[in-house]
Amino acid sequence: MSDLSVFTITKRWPAKYPDRLQLYSLPTPNGVKVSVMLEETGLAYEAHLVDFNKDDQKTPEFLSLNPNGKIPAILDPDGPGGQPLGLFESGAILQYLAEKSGKLLPADAARRWETIQWVHFQMGGIGPMFGQVGFFHKFAGKEFADKRPRERYVAESKRLLGVMETRLAGRSWFMDDDYTIADISMLGWVRNLIGFYGARELVGFDDFGNVSAWLDRGLARPAVQRGLEIPKRP
Repeated sequence: MSDLSVFTITKRWPAKYPDRLQLYSLPTPNGVKVSVMLEETGLAYEAHLVDFNKDDQKTPEFLSLNPNGKIPAILDPDGPGGQPLGLFESGAILQYLAEKSGKLLPADAARRWETIQWVHFQMGGIGPMFGQVGFFHKFAGKEFADKRPRERYVAESKRLLGVMETRLAGRSWFMDDDYTIADISMLGWVRNLIGFYGARELVGFDDFGNVSAWLDRGLARPAVQRGLEIPKRP
């Protein structure tokens, strides 16, 4: 077993169980992708809270693992070849954990890449656009006199919801009957858009019946319910 103490991040967040995968995160839409994935796969892990209120993500210890200063990040003591591996970027972590566990990513090559493309759809579209709606509707942006930025991001979020709506027509999940990392990547963001961000009416969410039904199915999964609360907020 690798000695995780050689990794600078463990000086701030010591590993109580160094044989387990270490998760450094916060239950945000990006953070819960990985905690949900870990709960779904059953991989043994230890969760560490990265407290934004304390600027934990800006500390040298955290930056030693993720120089971009964003959550989530992981440290796997049993990476490829039995060597420890640190990873950041939630989409990359989802794919890594799927391949490590052999779960939630189709084995068929064509379906595998089709799944991955939907993860990239979330990374490049859903996350950035929904996040901007949150900024301009709930946070500091709501004080801006110029409403054109908000209108732009609301319109783009509606368009993306429309893409999701079309894809989910006649499907339970993004990959038909197979629940995958594509679904996991998006559940937290859609939940946040209509919940924490309070933008349900703003984006006309109730017009997207397929998306709404998909979200309900996802949120009903026990592993999703657990993952949405990991790590516990202070």
